[in-house]
Amino acid sequence: MRALPVVVVAVLLFVAPVAGGVSPAATGADDAGTVNGDYVSTTANAIDGPTDTTSVDPESRTFRVLSTPPGIDPTTGDHHRNANFGTAVGLAAGEVDAAIRTETTIQRIESAETNAERQRRILAAINEVEQDEVSLDSRQTAAIDAHASGDLTDRELLDELVRIAAVATEFDARLDVLDELSEETEGFSAPSRLDELQVQLQVYEGPVRDRAVRTVRGDADDTEIRVESGPNAVVLATIEDGEYVRESFRRDRWDRGGGTLSSEAAIDIASASYPETAALREPDAFGAGSVQRITVPHEFGTLRAFVSGGSERVFVEHQWMDLDGFPDTETGSLTEDGFDVTVNRSYSGGPVTVTVNDAESGDPVSGVTVTKSVGGGDSDSIGTTDENGVVRTLSPTGAYRITVIDEPRVAVVDGIQPLELPRLTDDVDDSGGTDDIDGSDGGT
Repeated sequence: MRALPVVVVAVLLFVAPVAGGVSPAATGADDAGTVNGDYVSTTANAIDGPTDTTSVDPESRTFRVLSTPPGIDPTTGDHHRNANFGTAVGLAAGEVDAAIRTETTIQRIESAETNAERQRRILAAINEVEQDEVSLDSRQTAAIDAHASGDLTDRELLDELVRIAAVATEFDARLDVLDELSEETEGFSAPSRLDELQVQLQVYEGPVRDRAVRTVRGDADDTEIRVESGPNAVVLATIEDGEYVRESFRRDRWDRGGGTLSSEAAIDIASASYPETAALREPDAFGAGSVQRITVPHEFGTLRAFVSGGSERVFVEHQWMDLDGFPDTETGSLTEDGFDVTVNRSYSGGPVTVTVNDAESGDPVSGVTVTKSVGGGDSDSIGTTDENGVVRTLSPTGAYRITVIDEPRVAVVDGIQPLELPRLTDDVDDSGGTDDIDGSDGGT
């Protein structure tokens, strides 16, 4: 009989790392300051339309993205994630509870006195996970809709999503064990729905949730996470290790009662939804029943998309995009108070790269503070420039201002507008409007 894992010890391991870093202090709007005693002109420094310089590939390469439905007014915000002991302990408690339930299930199956009873208990355990997955779906949908209506903060939504992901991971591990127990049972094999259920559980996971978990536990540095929600839809984005990382979930595009979808059909659907990405490398599929997971690893990153049977549409997207090869940007520059400032803007929620060079020598300027202000509001620090004079952030929905501060010198780039979102080919606004959406960026 398998021994009960001593997973409770994991809770204690959170105590040490949580004493980690602190979020950068916000810089007030008044800190935009003056240049040699005169206020910086915002009109002359505005970037309010396409510029002559663009980093878009000449071959019009683009990385399409799944987002909240077109035409809605989403709830948006920037959450600065950091280590948090209370959240980490709560997360660990949920994982421990699920792990204990898994071990209890294993012991119950292995204690069966007959082969027939063992088979019955395996099937009952699979049915239990199936019902638990339905509960996870309801729980996630409720959290997303609560955030979209303003009843949950960005932090509360992220905490709930990572708790759901942790439980889904444990359920997936339980199914692995049930599959092994099925193989060990004479004259019995696991039903095909076990494979489908395992793929379904993966839709509750994601690369941004993973970063959020590692950050709250103190295993990763503080990070900025962009949160956007609408009815039955959520988008999370962050920047990590030179990549733009994004995950999206659209419950309205998931037909949970949909019929079987073949790998070939799913690849065709994904290729039509992401034609430019699919052209970089042949997609591959993994799945069973009504859900297929499509993966496209390419030279600029990786796309992972989940396709639903019935609706025959992509409903979950995970993307990793190399910032050095990110095509969906336009570049604007200004020279002010000894700084050459370049801003590579992108779409709402996309990566923004700010580069600061010395106006006279052209050398990168490191260690200067850069702030971001949305809609004329207070300025928040997005960090300090690195040895290459670069600092990165995520684009808000509306107009914003970038300020470079090295007192007494200040340079301001104002009126920056996000680009149009490169939506999936089957997720465009049919109302005759545009993809530009006015949302609130006052998240917490």
